[in-house]
Amino acid sequence: MAKRPTKKRSATVIRIDEALAILASLNVPREQQNERSAHVLLALPGMTRRKSWSDASDPMLGITEMMDVFRDQFGKDYAPNTRETVRRFSVHQFVQMGLLVANPDDPHRPVNSPANRYQVAPALLKLARTYGTPAWKASLAAFIATANALGRLQPKERAMALVPVRLPSGKRVSLTAGGQNELVKRIIEEFCPRFTPGGTVVYLGDTGQKQRHVEAGYLDRLGVEIDEHGKMPDVVVHLRGKDWKDLRACSNGY
Repeated sequence: MAKRPTKKRSATVIRIDEALAILASLNVPREQQNERSAHVLLALPGMTRRKSWSDASDPMLGITEMMDVFRDQFGKDYAPNTRETVRRFSVHQFVQMGLLVANPDDPHRPVNSPANRYQVAPALLKLARTYGTPAWKASLAAFIATANALGRLQPKERAMALVPVRLPSGKRVSLTAGGQNELVKRIIEEFCPRFTPGGTVVYLGDTGQKQRHVEAGYLDRLGVEIDEHGKMPDVVVHLRGKDWKDLRACSNGY
């Protein structure tokens, strides 16, 4: 019986698979081993569908520019309101791990500046250029050894006083102590059970960490766009039964 011909993978699929293989080899958290993070790992070393990893470069890109690369080079057209998902759940994590460098042209640029730019870290660029060559295995071992010695690859938060908060789902998160986070805690633990029973806490801000809890993709499905550079809500709750979307900012009370 004749064998069915094997379906040829596209150049885009091959590149995505290669980027995912690199992320897996680096043992980054599972939350960053996904297509979105793979696109980031392709855009920042200047990769295209046809470019060899040995020709990887180090362009400096903002989030919107990265998403343009996702679309133009790899056919992935993310909606504009997913910018924050890309930034928060891929780029920010990679910066923490030492895989990317934030604002190498101006390290003092404010964290909420719309001019923020990112660049692949020199050590990762050097490693990426060996992918698919005989030097890859030794280069990877050296990279991981150095990263582990520096305490990288697994993102971590600064040690600080935290306020425990129990979400309606039962999940527990911690907010930075101080500011209006005590009021945020009361909104979640007192207001929500009383006025939005069964509601889903989609987004939870934090004075110390701009976002402490986000249901990735949920805001997109609701058609809600949050501008990371504008005024952010403190809490977003969705009451499914009535399709209420409550974007609540704290003041001196509820």
